[in-house]
Amino acid sequence: MNLNSLTAREDWSRIGSEPELARVRTRNLPMAVLWLVVFCAFPSVNRAQVPVYEVTPVESTIKFGVDSSVPIKGTFDKWNASMKFSSTDVRSGVLEIEIQADSVNTGSGLKNNKLKSKDFFDVKDSPTITFTSTKVVQTGPNTFDLEGDFTIRGVTKAEKLTLTDNGKGSTSGSIDGTMAFDRKDYGMNKNIPFVKIANRVEVNVSLKWMRVSGAPPVFQQ
Repeated sequence: MNLNSLTAREDWSRIGSEPELARVRTRNLPMAVLWLVVFCAFPSVNRAQVPVYEVTPVESTIKFGVDSSVPIKGTFDKWNASMKFSSTDVRSGVLEIEIQADSVNTGSGLKNNKLKSKDFFDVKDSPTITFTSTKVVQTGPNTFDLEGDFTIRGVTKAEKLTLTDNGKGSTSGSIDGTMAFDRKDYGMNKNIPFVKIANRVEVNVSLKWMRVSGAPPVFQQ
């Protein structure tokens, strides 16, 4: 047996031993760890770029009005709203609004009590009025149609909120929108004695917002 083949067998024998195999396997670990770090870093960078907004109640309002023989207009004093994005595409945004129905304020106690009753908002059994957008369609440089689920009196139907974004690309601004619905679609079939009320109800929202982190949304136009 020559010396070279004996040396080769000894080398293979050492590689076949558990300590040597462990050393061979760990030679590739630094590169694997590096790729793992890079892979994990990219999602975190993307998440850091997603716009994060806060809706500020100061100077924000939610109003409603209905044509009638006696003016019926008012506001809701208690509500929450949020704007959330899953990417920098403005169409990924979701607007959620939750209103406390018993916070209705028309300036008249008599009207307030009637609107809170079972004939209208039915605040005892349905304390909240909500809107959650399901689709964002950009209709102009800073105008949008938000299709969404509107719930009132425990009845949910698809409605559309048409809005304008004031503050494109900046860190603060407002969204102003209008949604109209037929009150009878939601079981509000009664009238107020001696008052003729139209079926169409208009809701106006004006929400002040601040972008607290992330990049501004990318608009289509």
